[in-house]
Amino acid sequence: MPSLKSHVVSFILRHSRKKAFSSPENLQRWIAYARKTEDYHPPALLKARLDIAETSVDGFPVYEIAPKSGERRRILYLHGGAFVFQITSYHWVLIAEMAERLGFGITVPIYPIAPEYNFHDMFGMVGDVYRRMLQETNAENIVFMGDSAGGNMAVVLTMMAAEEGLPSPARHVLISPGLDMSLSNPEVFEAERNDPWLGIPGGLEAIRLYSAGIDRSDWHISPLYGDLSVLPKTLLLTGSRDLLSPDNLIFAERARAAGVEVDVVYEEGMFHVWPLIDMPEARRARDSIVDFLTAETVPQRAHASRRTTYAARPAPAAE
Repeated sequence: MPSLKSHVVSFILRHSRKKAFSSPENLQRWIAYARKTEDYHPPALLKARLDIAETSVDGFPVYEIAPKSGERRRILYLHGGAFVFQITSYHWVLIAEMAERLGFGITVPIYPIAPEYNFHDMFGMVGDVYRRMLQETNAENIVFMGDSAGGNMAVVLTMMAAEEGLPSPARHVLISPGLDMSLSNPEVFEAERNDPWLGIPGGLEAIRLYSAGIDRSDWHISPLYGDLSVLPKTLLLTGSRDLLSPDNLIFAERARAAGVEVDVVYEEGMFHVWPLIDMPEARRARDSIVDFLTAETVPQRAHASRRTTYAARPAPAAE
C-alpha cells in the first residue's frame, strides 16, 4: 500500500506540476518562469559533504564527484526535466546519496536544454562527455544513470555510441524513462488519467521544442524503436501511476527478447520519478539501485522481501 507521504506528494503534484503539462501554452509559461529561478549548481550542503569539481565540455558545465580512494567505477548521471527544465535539488540529493553509498565517481553534465538548444546540441555535448570519460575510464567501469528525459538520453547515447563504434557502458539505471514518444500505444492515454504529474499536451510540446524536427517515432527520439541489442544490463524503475510506464514495460520485454538482461522495479501506486522524493518507496528504490550496482548476482528473493517486484507485467509483443 502506498505510504501517506506518497499520497500527499501526489496531491501536491496534481495541483501544481501537472498544470505545466496540461497544454503547450502552459509548458511555455513554466519554461519562461523556470529560466528566472533555476540554479543548476550543487547545493552548498552537498559541496561541503562531497569532493565536487567543476569542469567544462563544449562550453557547458560538468560536475565531477570524486570517487572513494581506489574506486575505479563511475556513473554518468543524466538528469530529467522533459528536455526543457534544468537539474534540481532533488536530483542532487539522489546523486549525493549514490556517491556516498556506492563510492563511485559521478559525472553530472549540465547539458544544453530546449528551447534555447535542441537534440543535436544536447547529444553533441553529452557524447563529448562520454568520449572524455572513455579516455580516463574503461567502459566496463562506467554506468549510465538517468531519470525521465535523462533515462531516454542514456539509452539513445548508448545507441549512438554503438553506431560510432564506441563501447557501451557496463550498466544502465533508468528511472521512469521516456522511451516512446510516438504515442502509438493506446494504454498511454488511459495511464495519463491516473498520472498526477505528466500530461500528453505539454509533453508533446517539450518534444517539439527539443527534437529538431526529427520524427517522434525515430529511435533518436523514441529509443524503443532502436537496436536494443546494444544495451547493457539494465535496471528499470517504473510506477503504476506514471503515463510512461506502459511503454517502459514494453521496452523491458523487447530488450529481453533482444538478449538484454533487464531487471524491472514496478511499484504499485507510484508516480513519475518517485525515487527522487524523500519517502519510504523512494528509499526502497534507492536500495534497489545500490544492490544492482554493487552485486554481480543479487538473489531474487532478497528483492521480493522489500515488496519490490522484479518482473514486468505482460506487455504487447513487438510488431
